[in-house]
Amino acid sequence: MQHIQAVIFDLDNTLLDRTRTFRSFAARFIAAYFGHVKTTEDILERIIVLDQDGYKDKSELFDELLDEMPWKAKPLKSELMSFYETEYVNNAVLMNQAKEVLKHVKSKYQTALITNGRTAIQYGKIDKLDIRKDFDCILVSEEAGVKKPDPTIYRMAIDRLGLQPDQCIYVGDHPINDIQGAADCGMEAIWLKVNQPWREELTAKPLYVIFQLEELLHLL
Repeated sequence: MQHIQAVIFDLDNTLLDRTRTFRSFAARFIAAYFGHVKTTEDILERIIVLDQDGYKDKSELFDELLDEMPWKAKPLKSELMSFYETEYVNNAVLMNQAKEVLKHVKSKYQTALITNGRTAIQYGKIDKLDIRKDFDCILVSEEAGVKKPDPTIYRMAIDRLGLQPDQCIYVGDHPINDIQGAADCGMEAIWLKVNQPWREELTAKPLYVIFQLEELLHLL
């Protein structure tokens, strides 16, 4: 690790605990729209399944919810999208010891963040978590005009750091978007195993596999 000069992070399910964040948002959503339903556990679990760990387009998700859910009075999709944009950000929570990890890493390396998603939502979460200042470079796919796993977005961050790919290591949870994408750009990567299974067809091999973010305190 002596040659490493920068650590680049993913956001969702890496620094942000997306599982807890979305579950909390879904509970708030149910409280706002399904107070007339006596038992809502099945509704909560169905929303989580339909969301596909965040990889379902939100317009499509709310179309499905409008079709499936037991609404008392069916709202407009635009209302639901607006509710999501406000309340999802407000429910953002960090992974355990994320602050300690970022402090530790920043004391030794340059830091960057690369995240796929809409600019307003991703920066909203970053600011809610109060981690913007922890990075020398932040790239959100919508504003960058390219998204992971395209190697271009990785090279953009590496160039802004003034480094070469082999001087950076990437940390993320998604086998394709994070680990394969980083490898295709010439970086080593650490896979944080959360919800996404490994894909056997991938050619990338993570340098380490971790199960808790705080393991980085001993690896970096």
